[in-house]
Amino acid sequence: MPKSTVHRILRPLLLWRLRHVSDRVYLILVATLVGALAGLAAVILKNAVHWGQQALYGWVPEQNRVFALFLYPIIGIGLTVLYARYFLGGNLGRGIGPIIYSVARQGSIVPRSKMYSQMISSLITVTFGGSAGLEAPISVTGSAIGSNVSRVLRVSRRERRLLLGCGAAAGVAAIFNSPIAGVLFAVEVVLSELSAPFFIPLLISSATATVVSKLLFSGQPFVLITTSWGIDTIPFYLVLGLGTAMLSVYMIRVYFASEKWFDRWPGTFRKVALGGIALGILVFLFPPLYGEGYDIVQALLSGESQRLTDASIFSVYRDENMWVLLLVAAAVMLLKVFATCITIGAGGNGGMFGSSLFSGALLGFFVARLINMSGLFVVPEVHFVVLGMAGTLAGVVHAPLTAIFLIAEITGGYALFVPLMFVTSISYLITKYFEPYSVYTRKLVQRGVYVHADRDRGLLAQLVLPRLVQNDFEPVHPDATLGELVDIFRHATRNLFPVVDEDGALVGIVSLDDMRDALFDEGKYATTRVRDLMVEPPATVNIDDTLLDTLRCMEQLDVWALPVLKNGRYVGFLLKSVILANYRYQLIRENE
Repeated sequence: MPKSTVHRILRPLLLWRLRHVSDRVYLILVATLVGALAGLAAVILKNAVHWGQQALYGWVPEQNRVFALFLYPIIGIGLTVLYARYFLGGNLGRGIGPIIYSVARQGSIVPRSKMYSQMISSLITVTFGGSAGLEAPISVTGSAIGSNVSRVLRVSRRERRLLLGCGAAAGVAAIFNSPIAGVLFAVEVVLSELSAPFFIPLLISSATATVVSKLLFSGQPFVLITTSWGIDTIPFYLVLGLGTAMLSVYMIRVYFASEKWFDRWPGTFRKVALGGIALGILVFLFPPLYGEGYDIVQALLSGESQRLTDASIFSVYRDENMWVLLLVAAAVMLLKVFATCITIGAGGNGGMFGSSLFSGALLGFFVARLINMSGLFVVPEVHFVVLGMAGTLAGVVHAPLTAIFLIAEITGGYALFVPLMFVTSISYLITKYFEPYSVYTRKLVQRGVYVHADRDRGLLAQLVLPRLVQNDFEPVHPDATLGELVDIFRHATRNLFPVVDEDGALVGIVSLDDMRDALFDEGKYATTRVRDLMVEPPATVNIDDTLLDTLRCMEQLDVWALPVLKNGRYVGFLLKSVILANYRYQLIRENE
């Protein structure tokens, strides 16, 4: 249905709302609607993946299942690429990064296609064994629902941003049955800042999605019941925190290195074939890499670590040598990020959220089992499994509060709050030292989008430099005479002139102050050339530079204008007054 038709149908209802319902109550009602829709979307996706995987497993005889696990990921990635190409025009837009960008630069407007494209593509990918998580696609779907519902129901720009966050929070809350973690995820990851009154809509949206999930979904992905922890295990928690930090840095760097590597690969279907084969080989050797892997995490929490080698070539050794099990756990932990990167790079859809939880759980098990095998000390392995999940998630996503409450809510491990604080804070601080930006924001920062910085930097990041360039400065040729320059000056609206050669390159600038003395000597009008009067600009601005760096440069040089170049050619001037005026306009819009 066209958007104009929807607005026409809803117009009487919206007018009635303006007369009878306050803005605050209306925002609560819309947040509830967004939470219900996002929660329903999460339940549909989660159940569809579960049923699809069961069907694929049951369709193949058990003796041939290992070969099916090799072929399924190739089929899934291929179908995802075909769907993206022929139904989305090749523009799938994976990950939460585009959502954060829309909040920072596009007024929280998310394309309507995101309300279904992420669900369908991730459903295909993960059902067929793509080694990635569903959390990012669900969060994007919820964000798109929040953004588009707010546009249809005509809420303000600021409230649209909030409702986008409500959708993201609802998606995470529904998939894990963790309302508080959903709210914190929206605050820490998606929204750059949040005022206290906005917490109520976020909480209501997240709680609504959790209720929908409880009604329609089978329950939490993990279960852990614990009542205490030993204070004498704190040194080991600190070691685990260091380990999760190292794993987080490793995963972030591998993720972005592989992304560059896949970008250099020519041919879409070559990526599908080679990437699918590589992923199939990994899954063939290490079956836990198939799909999200949450069944392995639950097995570790249930004390069934031997399932790590089920259906693999290493299964014959697991009862004979405990070191084989540990080596398999270490290999799967380190290879999970490669499997996820191959899944995404070859054309599938998914995210690093679930992969972080999976690898962190294996790290926790690995560390705890090593300590117990030493015979010097005995630690509860299930505690280390959930602490490893929290520490790795905090490092990879740069969201320690989300990690703490998510693990506490989905495992029932509220008694582990203090160890969770130790491990996540250590992991977050160390990871942030080596990798200042998360797996979601690093690419945005490279593009000059500082989404989680201070308010001034965030507002400046929303301004686009090319739109602020002033091109009403009259260019002059370096061989023009002073007399010709005077004629140009009589009709000009500016007292600054760029000196540009035949190729469009900037060779200097001339200001009224530079030519003041020569103006009163008409004898020099024919003999003096512009090149004799021009000076080099104090600095130049590239069209791709950030406004923050440009404004800082202007302050250091104490200038009010700088020439702007594109591919070495002059395009105009950037004025400090224009930057500040647009900054003020942006500030007013943000506070509407």
